[in-house]
Amino acid sequence: MKKLTTLIVTASIAAVISGCTTQPSMQAASKVELNKVCSVKESGIENVIKTAKAYNTIAQANGLEFRRLGVNNSALITSVEEAIKTGAKEVNPKDFKGKESKTKLETAYAAERACRFAIVALDQANEAKSTWRLAIPGDGFKY
Repeated sequence: MKKLTTLIVTASIAAVISGCTTQPSMQAASKVELNKVCSVKESGIENVIKTAKAYNTIAQANGLEFRRLGVNNSALITSVEEAIKTGAKEVNPKDFKGKESKTKLETAYAAERACRFAIVALDQANEAKSTWRLAIPGDGFKY
């Protein structure tokens, strides 16, 4: 009887802990609504960058980090964080070689973009697991 109650208590604690801590994951990225989570007007720029940073670390661990116009998403997140600290209105992130890029973005737009890129990278990886056959020419088609 004592082992049974210990087992029940441990299982309930594990369920509560796993339910309360919603860490981002690859599967959770496909269920996230981008327009709500990545909107600076609705969530605030600090929350958007926090979300982008959380999802981008998972994308980096899986080798899925976006690079657009020569700028990695992690560099964009870093430059937005610096702009928030200094109060700058524009961001000029460093490209993947460490040089200043030619792209200058507004801070709010850069935060939204970083958030979207972090989540979409994981979402596309999830989607590719089930739809990769659509990319094969002639597979499943009858002539």
